[in-house]
Amino acid sequence: MKPEIAQKSPYAVEVESGKSYYWCSCGKSKNQPFCDGAHQGSEFTPVVYNATEKKTVYFCGCKQSANQPLCDGAHSSL
Repeated sequence: MKPEIAQKSPYAVEVESGKSYYWCSCGKSKNQPFCDGAHQGSEFTPVVYNATEKKTVYFCGCKQSANQPLCDGAHSSL
């Protein structure tokens, strides 16, 4: 089963040191790029990103990244 493409570009998010973020891997969340539980009943599970510093992180929007949950540019080939 392939995930739905939420958008063909990354989501720029300012993360805070010491916080955990749960990235949506199925593409169905209404709270992109984060999980809202829309994956329930499927093979998908959220991917945890633990921020170690305050900075801007680029979360994958196309759900095709080999470096999940972060963007690796895979959207450019869609």
